[in-house]
Amino acid sequence: QVQLVESGGGLVQAGGSLRLSCAASGRTFSTYAMAWFRQAPGKEREFVGSITWSGGVTRYGDSVKGRFTISRDNAKSTVYLQMNSLKLEDTAVYYCATHSRPFRVITPQAPSTDLGSWGQGTQVTVSS
Repeated sequence: QVQLVESGGGLVQAGGSLRLSCAASGRTFSTYAMAWFRQAPGKEREFVGSITWSGGVTRYGDSVKGRFTISRDNAKSTVYLQMNSLKLEDTAVYYCATHSRPFRVITPQAPSTDLGSWGQGTQVTVSS
């Protein structure tokens, strides 16, 4: 099973930027779509964005479109989330996840059964 480790979270002022990383173990990283989700206290988990195995197609949640960018480096088995123009409402724990099957996309409406491995999460706090 793939293991995922997120990093890069922290405290940032509104309007600032952060870049999250998600490092994966395993030799098949390049065959799996990846996604970022977030969960704020008292709220349901929210789809942030996803990227296909080759990095050719990305999808974003409406609340982050135009501000966040997902990318991946298959040589480093790492997926990134560049977050710009951060808002107070972006405060959450951010998780990366893989699809449970290779060569399958992760859509915003993906059921939990579509998702395989999860990272432990990294806290992002946006202050005013």
